[in-house]
Amino acid sequence: MNQSLILENIFSPAVLFFFMGAAAVCLRINLEIPPPISKLLSIYLLIAIGFKGGVELVRSGLSGSVVTVLLMCLMMAIVVPLYGFPILRRRFGPEDSAALAASFGSISAVTFITASSFLNEIKVEHSGFMIAALALMESPAIVMGLILNGRSQSQSKNTPSTSPQLSTIIQTSILNTSVYLLLGSLVVGALSETFDHSGVEKIAPFTNQIFYGVLCLFLLEMGISAASRIGELKKSGLFLIAFSILFPVLNAFVAIALASLFKLDPGNALLFVILCASASYIAVPAAMKTALPHSNPSLYLSAALGVTFPFNIIVGIPLYFSVIERLSA
Repeated sequence: MNQSLILENIFSPAVLFFFMGAAAVCLRINLEIPPPISKLLSIYLLIAIGFKGGVELVRSGLSGSVVTVLLMCLMMAIVVPLYGFPILRRRFGPEDSAALAASFGSISAVTFITASSFLNEIKVEHSGFMIAALALMESPAIVMGLILNGRSQSQSKNTPSTSPQLSTIIQTSILNTSVYLLLGSLVVGALSETFDHSGVEKIAPFTNQIFYGVLCLFLLEMGISAASRIGELKKSGLFLIAFSILFPVLNAFVAIALASLFKLDPGNALLFVILCASASYIAVPAAMKTALPHSNPSLYLSAALGVTFPFNIIVGIPLYFSVIERLSA
C-alpha cells in the first residue's frame, strides 16, 4: 500500500475537520452544528454534485461504457444485500438484518464526495457520469432489504409478517429527499449544459469554488455525529464493528475485480469501488423508519456512521486506490 496516499488523505483539510469534530466529543466540548445548518450543508452538497454530474454527463455522452458502469452499479446494489443478509441473520432478527443489509447495499454520498475531492487533490481525472451511478444505487438496496425481510418473516411460523406494501416500498426508497435532490440537480445540470452553457459558467462559483469549504464544515458535523455513537457500538458487540469494516472491504474488492475486468480508468474505478464499499446513513434510515418501524436505528446508524464512514474516508479511499493503481500498472 502507498503510505504517502494514506498520509495525504488523513492530513487533507476535510478529514482533519472530521477528526476535529470527533475530538470535540471525546474532550466533552459543547460543539454543535445547529440541525438547520447541517441540513442546509447536506442539501448544498447534493445539489452541487448532482448539477456538476449532469453537466459532465452531457459532455461525456451516454456511451456503451457508461451504460456498462451504470448496470454494474445497479447489480451491486441488488447483490450486496443478498449475501449480506444471511451473515447478519446469524446475530440479528429479520428486521434489523434487513435494515443493515440495505444500509451496506446502498451508498454514502458524502463518502463519494470525499473520494472525488481526494482524486482532485492528487490530480486524477474522473467522469461526471458517476453521479448518475450514485443516484442509481441508493434505492435498489432499500427495496432488496425490505423484500428479504418479508421473505424471512413469511418463513417463520411464529413471527407475523410486517412487510410493507409495494407502494410504500417505492415511495420510501425512490421518492426520498436525497435521491430527488441528486436526480433533480443532475437533470438541471444536463439541461443547463445543453441549452444555456453561459448559465453553467455563472453558477460555477456556487457549485465549484465554495464546494470544498462546505464539505469541511459538513465533515466537522459528521465527526461529531460519529463520535457520539461510539457508546451505541459498544452495546452491539464486536460482531457489528468487525462486520462494518470487513464487509465493506469485501464489497470493495469485488468492485475492484469488476473494475479491472471492464478496464475502468483509475479515477472512475475508485468512485465505483467507494460506492460499493460505503454504507448509507441518510436515505436508508429515513426509509426504514417508515418501512421497518420495529428495526433498531442505533444498529444501522452506528455501523454506517460510527465505523464504516470514518474507516472509508481515512483508510479505505487511499487503500482501494493503491490497489487499483497496482492492477492498472
